[in-house]
Amino acid sequence: MTEWLKEAVFYEIYPQSFMDSNGDGIGDFNGIIEKLDYIRGLGCNAVWLNPCYDSPFKDAGYDVRDYRKVAERYGTEEELCRLFGEVHARKMHILLDLVPGHTSEEHPWFIESAKREQNEYSGRYIWTDSWFQRAEGFPYIAGECERNGAYVLNYFKCQPALNYGFLKPEESWQKPLDHPDCMATRAAVIEIMRYWLAKGCDGFRVDMADSLVKNDDAVKSGTCKVWRDMITRVQEEYPDAVFVSEWNRPTSAIGMAGFQMDFFLDWAGNGYHLLMRDYDASGRDDSFFKRDSRRRISDFLEEYLPQYEAIKDQGLYCLITGNHDMVRAACHLEERELKLAYAFLFTMPGAPFLYYGDEIGMNYQDLPSKEGGYTRTGSRTPMQWDNGINCGFSTAAPEKLYLPVEQGEDAPTVAAQEKRADSLLHTVRDLLAVRRRYADFQDHANLKIRYASKEQRSFAYQRGKLLMLCNPSGQEEEIALSDFAQEPWKKQYEIGTGEWKGRSYLLGAQSFVILSGEK
Repeated sequence: MTEWLKEAVFYEIYPQSFMDSNGDGIGDFNGIIEKLDYIRGLGCNAVWLNPCYDSPFKDAGYDVRDYRKVAERYGTEEELCRLFGEVHARKMHILLDLVPGHTSEEHPWFIESAKREQNEYSGRYIWTDSWFQRAEGFPYIAGECERNGAYVLNYFKCQPALNYGFLKPEESWQKPLDHPDCMATRAAVIEIMRYWLAKGCDGFRVDMADSLVKNDDAVKSGTCKVWRDMITRVQEEYPDAVFVSEWNRPTSAIGMAGFQMDFFLDWAGNGYHLLMRDYDASGRDDSFFKRDSRRRISDFLEEYLPQYEAIKDQGLYCLITGNHDMVRAACHLEERELKLAYAFLFTMPGAPFLYYGDEIGMNYQDLPSKEGGYTRTGSRTPMQWDNGINCGFSTAAPEKLYLPVEQGEDAPTVAAQEKRADSLLHTVRDLLAVRRRYADFQDHANLKIRYASKEQRSFAYQRGKLLMLCNPSGQEEEIALSDFAQEPWKKQYEIGTGEWKGRSYLLGAQSFVILSGEK
């Protein structure tokens, strides 16, 4: 594993919405540069930048029109490279967002592929043999191009799927993984990665990483084979290049495909979802970190632990506060509940990912869809820096903003929370400072669950010589720790209250404690 990942803490930036430096209502590279010291001051030493390539923005930049050109609204390539340099000057790292499964329908590759005459790009995408032949089992489009065929989509209508082949071809138009057309797609994507690594980025977060090979099997062995080849070839030239997958199957992504990191993603009903976003159609939230939840930590551990144990010596299974595809946790969790949730996330194995604005509890706004955001749009609003015009995000007229800022005197801002010693912002800084302080947090294979009961909401886990105890409920609870003596475990950090009671530990309502010592 790349050395700097051992202590990495990531900050995800949605560039449209982070900081506007030129007053046009849209965030940009120079705005990010202005705020790098803020990010470093939080305790984050790495950045994940959402797509910044040239795009028609039908899917917020995840529909790439040119991988080697930056979107004008964010600035120039020179400014992006300056961002790389400013990040590195602060001993930080930066990942770009790579979208390898599809392009925009406006990409030159697709325009050429859609032509009637055969050319070098004809096989870059997946086409059937005739306009009348359906791509059975796949979303597809027919009747829009001069080429006699239907083409397969990877997600939205504007995103034709790149051709990496089929694990088990069943039709004449389905090509095997080693077909020259499929190998050409691999080579093209490898060159894109090399291009940006040479410019100074440190690696890639990979969008829809499991979507490459079609008719793949349950473990995505075909897609894993393709990734193993591409990552290996890139790392021959850039051995420290980092890859994190949007996959949520670490045994495949890390164990088979060669990624160093994978995300535990928010899928309805899964272990991560139940921690902070377990709300039903009526709006009731039964998330584990809600004070009055019925959930137990076992609802999370039953899914998380087997996957963690399978790859703990190979890579990082990463936990996130949120991202651009999720409803913000502050939509349903109160500040104290968020503090406990973050305390848990930031002290678990894997590199934590903090979504911009989550450190101040930015709220979800119910907004019309923007650039294919739909229900996700409300989590992509401008960062709220202060109580000035547009919350300090931009000097543009409000109607020119990419999305509206939150209205109201109680809208959380960085400036307001800087002044309040017990704010969520200060809690985030304190937690990340604790994480930096102890080497045991950099050993990602040392997690031991010390207490988890189906009858009680409190739980305890150990990382080397550190013991974390959490009680998210509204009542004090006692954790039996018969394996531990009261001494020499010493309190190093706490939210709320906690104290030893013989060989048990009494945690106050909604409390989190970090102890250090010897067994």
